[in-house]
This record gives sequence, C-alpha cells and structure tokens, in this order.
Amino acid sequence: MVGRARQYELIAPVYDLVSGEWPVYRAGRLAGVSGLRLSRGDRVLVVGCGTGLDLRPVHDRVGDAGRFVGLDASRAMLGRAGRRAASLGWSGVGLVAGDATRPPSQRLAEALGDDGADAVLFTYALSLMDDWPTAWRAAVALARPGARVAVVDMQRAQRGPRPLRALADVAMWSGGADPAARPWQAVEQQCTDVDRADLRGGHVQVRAGTLPT
Repeated sequence: MVGRARQYELIAPVYDLVSGEWPVYRAGRLAGVSGLRLSRGDRVLVVGCGTGLDLRPVHDRVGDAGRFVGLDASRAMLGRAGRRAASLGWSGVGLVAGDATRPPSQRLAEALGDDGADAVLFTYALSLMDDWPTAWRAAVALARPGARVAVVDMQRAQRGPRPLRALADVAMWSGGADPAARPWQAVEQQCTDVDRADLRGGHVQVRAGTLPT
C-alpha cells in the first residue's frame, strides 16, 4: 500500500480530471450513496475517500447536522477533500490519514461519536488494497448494529463495444485495481436487504446492505 499511496500523492492535483469520474464512475458513486438510505443527521464513514467526491452526494442526504468521516492513505488527496468540504461550508467533516488495513480506529471512533457509524461507504477503494477483507472488517467494526454499508467497485466489463471494455481494463490497471477482487461479495455474504446495481457494461458493481443487529 505504501507505493500505491505514493502514486496517489503524485496524481492528487489532477485526479478529478483524469479519473473518469463524470463519464464513467459517477453513476456508481451515486448508486452507492443512494443504497445507504441515509437520513438527516446520519454519521457516514467513507473508506478511501480520496479527494472527497462523495462529499456532496452524502451532504445532500445527511444535511449540516450529519457527519462525514473520511479515511485515506494519501494526505495530498485528503488536502483536496478538505478544500472541497470548505467549499460546501460543511463543518461536520472529519478527515483522517491512515491505511485502511491498519486504521487509526480510536481517532475514527472519536470522530464518529459514541454510537458508531450509521453507514459505511467504500467507493472504488477495496480493489486497490492487497488485503481488502481486513479493511472491510476494520471499517464495519466501527459501525453500529444494523448500519447500512455500500461497496462500489470494478471488474472487467462484461458487455459493450470492445474498445470501451479495453478502456475499462486500462483504467483498472493505471489505478492499481485488482479486477478479480470482487469485494462487493462481502455485502452479499454478510448483509441483508441487499440492493444491487450493475453499471457500465458490468464494469461498475454496486452492493448495499444492512449489517446484522
């Protein structure tokens, strides 16, 4: 993860421009946030929050009374997330630097409050991690019983024109994602009331479900 974090340190200034967010990946992000079924005042833990592209859609649902706690290994990416939060005028944002497989759990718990997260969101993050199951377990341990959790991630495109499928492969390779990781299976296996979305020719997969009470 150290080398990958360094990669994202370098590309942080242009990440929003080169990530393919608007033409490809925004739809999955919005589907993931929708699947959390957020309410006003909810506290959301976002693992791999990057430059804060989840901030506005989360804020639209939880409002100023809600809380966004973002974890990312890249301080440069977190710096851009902080500026995005400031542009929203949202004071309920806590950004924490750390490796999701060895997170600063005490700091995250303090930022979330005594009852833990009402929702946990992983957007295009788990497939970047060599040991994503450990990151999953660490994050859901910070959630209250019955919290919603959503995983938005990638695999090789299954449908559509061959050139577009090739571009999807390039996007995963350049970002360091493992196309065989399939981390959304954790939602299917450990959660109930699961929402599913299959987007961009199967390249983008979204699962959101309810943790056990």
